[in-house]
Amino acid sequence: MHTDTERCVRAVQSKDARFDGWFYTAVLTTGIYCRPSCPAVPPKPAHMVFHPSAAACQQAGFRACKRCRPDTSPGSPEWNVRADLVARAMRLIADGVVDREGVSGLAARLGYSTRQIERQVRAELGAGPLALARAQRARTARLLAETTDLPMADVAFAAGFSSIRTFNDTVREVFALSPSELRTRAPKHAASGTPGVITLRLPFRAPLHPDNLFGHLAATAVPGVEEWRDGAYRRTLRLPYGHGIVALAPRPDHIACRLALSDPRDLTVAISRCRRLLDLDADPVAVDEQLRADPALTPLVDKAPGRRVPRTVDEAEFAVRAVLGQQVSTAAARTHAARLVTAHGTPVDDPEGGLTHLFPTPEELAALDPNALAMPRTRRTTLTTLVRRLADGGLRLGADSDWPETCAALLALPGFGPWTADVIAMRALGDPDAFLPTDLGVRRAADALGLPSTPSALTTRAAAWRPWRAYAVQYLWATDSHPINVLPA
Repeated sequence: MHTDTERCVRAVQSKDARFDGWFYTAVLTTGIYCRPSCPAVPPKPAHMVFHPSAAACQQAGFRACKRCRPDTSPGSPEWNVRADLVARAMRLIADGVVDREGVSGLAARLGYSTRQIERQVRAELGAGPLALARAQRARTARLLAETTDLPMADVAFAAGFSSIRTFNDTVREVFALSPSELRTRAPKHAASGTPGVITLRLPFRAPLHPDNLFGHLAATAVPGVEEWRDGAYRRTLRLPYGHGIVALAPRPDHIACRLALSDPRDLTVAISRCRRLLDLDADPVAVDEQLRADPALTPLVDKAPGRRVPRTVDEAEFAVRAVLGQQVSTAAARTHAARLVTAHGTPVDDPEGGLTHLFPTPEELAALDPNALAMPRTRRTTLTTLVRRLADGGLRLGADSDWPETCAALLALPGFGPWTADVIAMRALGDPDAFLPTDLGVRRAADALGLPSTPSALTTRAAAWRPWRAYAVQYLWATDSHPINVLPA
């Protein structure tokens, strides 16, 4: 979008928050860059240049605006809509792969040469993977400096910097403030009163309807791993350097987030996964506009605009849970999952009580005894085959997954039908166009709305909803009185 100068200028002059994260405005006369909704008086169009990423602004010599804080804007929705090379690379960069494995590791995961990755990412984002990772480290450093009492040396290494000097130079270059000045200027209420707990606000593009989003997570919560408590969804997180516990609560203009991490180096990854879990980088205006064009969906969208797709923090975990949920009730699926957690999960300490384990990895589940599973033999075979393929690397589920290829690989497994593959594509892989025409709840809603209820006819009818059929599923599900559609008290 940053190449459409006229459209960008209109967005800046109207302070349109819908475009935050889509592009950044660099002001030639001041040397700063802003989000489109910056509350300051808009500069003259001749003084504006537009960049596709904060990293591109930084490479061009601009510093972040201290008023609108463009580094805290929602991420571009493009990376959750597309499945091409650049989008998959951006999802991996957000998950901290460049910091942990370097650009060569990023390229190896994607199956391309380092040169090809550099060329394509730079062409679209205006900066290479290293610069994008550097901008992300700067954001993490700012969060840690403002919301914790960690010594600055610990902040530097937790944010991913290799030296104190690089940390200081980067923060000064990006924010025009020293790390200690960032901490001094931070609002006094930003720091958590609990040692080791980081509190922050996760921004999103309005509107956001939280009922089905948090209702789904709470209704399907696996005991010991997830819970709903005091108006917040809490769960354990398995992270690259350790583990964490997060509490997420909906607020009118943000998601309140409390993170307790065993290693602060996991902060960036934890935030990225929480945003992905709640689909916070979606563009609800674009989604609802497309779905509202269908008269059958218009009343549903008008009643509760801004529905999101509840996703996951661990793709392999969700795939296992999808198999456990085949042809059984939500309560039965939770019971099956809880038994696996108790038998094979890693215990964790939760100061608030309630959460006891990390969900077991495929490697940990590879040792399970199929005869101990209280389910039909065919489903036991489906589960053990899935676990074995995930454990030996024959099947990979992650932010870098190619959606069509992965769905084809899932359908090749015994016991995997279209519903299981599609629900994994929708909620684990993040495909916004995944559709569930065989789902009982979808078919009931379609019949009540006068839409075709047979899978083939409904799929044909739903072509008009593309590329947002996964969001259409949320609106169809919401016509039922199931607990997944209700925000818990």
